[in-house]
Amino acid sequence: MPHDSDALIHDPQGGMARLVEIMRRLRDPKTGCPWDVEQDFATIAPYTIEEAYEVADAIEREAWDELRGELGDLLFQSVFHAQMAAEAGHFTFDDVVKTIADKMVARHPHVFGDESCDKSADQQTVDWERMKAAERAARAQTGVLDGVAVGLPALLRALKLQNRAARVGFDWPSTTEVLDKITEEARELVEARDTLSPEEQAEEMGDLLFVMANLARHLKIDPEAALRAANAKFTRRFRHIEAELAKTGRRPEDSTLAEMDALWNAAKALEKTAKA
Repeated sequence: MPHDSDALIHDPQGGMARLVEIMRRLRDPKTGCPWDVEQDFATIAPYTIEEAYEVADAIEREAWDELRGELGDLLFQSVFHAQMAAEAGHFTFDDVVKTIADKMVARHPHVFGDESCDKSADQQTVDWERMKAAERAARAQTGVLDGVAVGLPALLRALKLQNRAARVGFDWPSTTEVLDKITEEARELVEARDTLSPEEQAEEMGDLLFVMANLARHLKIDPEAALRAANAKFTRRFRHIEAELAKTGRRPEDSTLAEMDALWNAAKALEKTAKA
């Protein structure tokens, strides 16, 4: 039986209204998709995080055609959450759009207001953080670390917590102290390996990772991006090992560590030659 919104849903030029209506129809308890209908905020949240990472991956690979689709998938996650919120009477997608638009206008008075545009990016960052602090205060979030989302990836959350603490002076003055702390934490982890429980060892590992994130912050390196690059490098070199072994009809499990290590070094040398 035709539905009143069919024309919009099948209109290629329907824009955001079309996407919002598609989501509403998918969630219709009588005629919608059973899988979509049974979802809630908690079950959809992991997909939202996954889609954000897929956007980052497409950008990292400069896969621009893929990026268009990945951004669409991420946008759909916002529409999905907004539809569930509308059903619960919390807010609508239009409310989401209005909230972010109002926020951007309020946080950019040098663009949309009467403040001078003659400021550096660093000064704008300082102003932005000051406005965010005022917003947290208005929500009765008075603690320095209030508002740093618990659900963030651990590495990113560590960075944000450290940045917040640094703004009030709780920070090492230079990388020298950070490096000293890394040495201390690494030594404690080695000691923990032989004397502490698995839980205590995990705690020491967490301490070391937290300080490593702090070193990246002091060096103005994005640790997440650096680790993604390291993952990509490891993948390239290990695939070289697999490809070389395949030439003799073998797989890594048919090889030895010494042989694979030699092939790894060969892949490393090839990369250096290509960069020269």
